[in-house]
Amino acid sequence: MSEISGRLKRTVEERFGFVRVRGELSGVKRAASGHLYLCLKDESARLDGVMWRGQAGNLPFRVEDGIEVIAQGKLTTYPGRSNYQIVIDRMEVAGEGALLALLAKTKARLEAEGLFDSARKRPIPFLPDVIGVVTSPTGAVIRDILHRLSDRFGCHVVVWPVLVQGQGAAEQVAAAVNGFSRLEPGGRVPRPDLVIVARGGGSIEDLWAFNEEVVVRAIAGCSIPVISAVGHETDTTLADFAADLRAPTPTAAAEHAVPVRSELINQVAELALRKRRAVARPVALGRERLEARVQRLPRADAVLAPFVQRLDDLGERLRRGLGERIVVARQALQADRARLSAPLLASRLDHAKHRLAAQRLTPALVTGRIAAQRDRLDGLGRLMVSLNPDNILDRGYVRVTGADGRTLVSKAVAAKEAALALHFRDGELAVTPAGVRAAPPARKDKPAPPEQGKLL
Repeated sequence: MSEISGRLKRTVEERFGFVRVRGELSGVKRAASGHLYLCLKDESARLDGVMWRGQAGNLPFRVEDGIEVIAQGKLTTYPGRSNYQIVIDRMEVAGEGALLALLAKTKARLEAEGLFDSARKRPIPFLPDVIGVVTSPTGAVIRDILHRLSDRFGCHVVVWPVLVQGQGAAEQVAAAVNGFSRLEPGGRVPRPDLVIVARGGGSIEDLWAFNEEVVVRAIAGCSIPVISAVGHETDTTLADFAADLRAPTPTAAAEHAVPVRSELINQVAELALRKRRAVARPVALGRERLEARVQRLPRADAVLAPFVQRLDDLGERLRRGLGERIVVARQALQADRARLSAPLLASRLDHAKHRLAAQRLTPALVTGRIAAQRDRLDGLGRLMVSLNPDNILDRGYVRVTGADGRTLVSKAVAAKEAALALHFRDGELAVTPAGVRAAPPARKDKPAPPEQGKLL
């Protein structure tokens, strides 16, 4: 049986050493070894297939059930099951319609995960210092980006060269985006403030690498804002939905990345001019208002003229008044000359001396005042004696004082004292209120104080 299986295997491989078939994928399974096992079917037949790990890892699309593909390889037999299968060397999606259907399916799945949610998109930095570009280093795209950046606002550009189509392109693009995201600030390679993923136009097959899930997830998970500039204005890839901003062309991506330096300079100059005008405007308005008020004010000579005239009038009146006063004083002095004669003054002086000699201090003036003060003092003494609380002790009353000597008249106040003194007619008696702990016993070397009684 083994000999028959071997001959059959060689016959099939020699007869069908190269085949190209089209069918729908079914029963897709990727083994732990990396090999891909699947089934190709059409309306009336099915063909088992296998794709070894080396070729399966380079597929430009996600292999899953329901995709119509074109597989290229050779037929062989598997003696362990007595069936034949195709060993696939190359596989591609069959037709643009199938690609669009696969694209729509992948988009719906990733959109359900929230990778295209607008809430997670970040703003593009206004003026990045470093821009990372993920694109082919030999195409016209990188030249257009660099030229546009240098024309608008020169900045540092770090290019991560990748394939932009064909096998391995998606993995390289994803690795570049993740590589930029992992760069540390201040490292040997400067960390970009913005990443541009760019590629020129082409067919849907040419742009398919930017529809791959690995690229979409790398862009969505990048810690740096990303601009997607894949294809022309009419081209749309899943990378555009995952990026923070979609640019219709690579040139437009450069225009979105940095502003125009000359426009910024003009804008700053305009703001500086507006600032100067804003500062000077209140000064000009104040000057205009001041000049308007000055014009409404009267002239200084007109304001001072009444006061100058009044000053002149008062000066003249003062001059005349002083002259008249001198004349009146001179006349009065001449009229009193007779009263100021020496004999008259001597007579007045003698009269004053006689009046002074006649004045004598009589003892009654002094003794009368002393007697009045003595009577007042005696009255105060009698009042003090009548008001002395100790005078009633002879009648059996007792006066109670606290530790500070204050006379206590309330039971509540006396109960709060630690010790009380009872004042009798013939002396004092120290007592302790009921409920207060007695003083400790006296030492033997000192005489014990007299035992205190209980008041309350």
